[in-house]
Amino acid sequence: MSLFAPDYYTQFYCIADRCRHSCCIGWEIDIDEDTLEYYGTIDGEIGERLKKDIICKDGTACFALGENERCCFLNQNGLCDIITELGEQALCQICDDHPRYRNFYSDRTEIGVGLCCEAAAKLIVSAQNKTQMVCIEDYGEEMLYQDEAEFLQLRQRIFDIAQDRNCTVENRLQQLICKYSISMPQKTAAQWAEIYRKLEKLDDARDVLLSQLENAEQTQLVLPQTTEYQTAFEQLLVYFIYRHLTDSLDDGLFGERMAFAVLSCQMIMWFCGVHYHTNGKLTIEDIAEIARVYSSEVEYSQDNMDALFEIVAQ
Repeated sequence: MSLFAPDYYTQFYCIADRCRHSCCIGWEIDIDEDTLEYYGTIDGEIGERLKKDIICKDGTACFALGENERCCFLNQNGLCDIITELGEQALCQICDDHPRYRNFYSDRTEIGVGLCCEAAAKLIVSAQNKTQMVCIEDYGEEMLYQDEAEFLQLRQRIFDIAQDRNCTVENRLQQLICKYSISMPQKTAAQWAEIYRKLEKLDDARDVLLSQLENAEQTQLVLPQTTEYQTAFEQLLVYFIYRHLTDSLDDGLFGERMAFAVLSCQMIMWFCGVHYHTNGKLTIEDIAEIARVYSSEVEYSQDNMDALFEIVAQ
């Protein structure tokens, strides 16, 4: 069994109290059984707090949320009291993993970090080199099923198009649509904004982006063709392909997942274009924040993902 990751993965770290969008706010965090059992053995003040501030919902233990939906263990300095009192090894599985995601094969696991985390988003869009998949843990020769091996070869060909720096990212998106017969509904940016507005809302910031897109002139959607912008959007395109395409081995939604990756990159580019023309500038930090809002709104709602798969399949 091997563990692969994008080459930037090992550079990721949580920025803790410097995070403006803490994953300890607004999320109901489930606690796995092993960690729950461990918490039951803790004595002292922190042990009493663990007993008091862990609740059960629908048979699942989770941390209680306090004022402004803050986890009860997130202190006023933006740090986790469980870590400061017991160390990082005391975190439950979800807290320890976030914002990591995994794709599983018969004899390989792939790992990455999700755009909903501002530190991860900035890391991804700031990367300058073409993203490479690297083996970070190797336990011997891989024994993949034939369809998995063929898929990985296909995905590499898709990456090659996505990272062809002789073409603009816009041109690469069109190449992917044509080469892989992706069914992409012909809609304007404003029409797509209307579709996204009907999705489940998880982040209020999405309404600002959608309103700006709905009212944008066509010229406001276009960005200068700078190397900095093109590289950032390339990294986002590769991210969406890497994160979501593997599941097509199980659900058969190759076309829908490819269309979602293309659409997601295009939507973020449009949002960034409007931001640039509205504010007179667009920084890498701006791109990372727009990508974070998009991700937290779409990638972390299975209902929203399913709705978009259905729309692009029409």
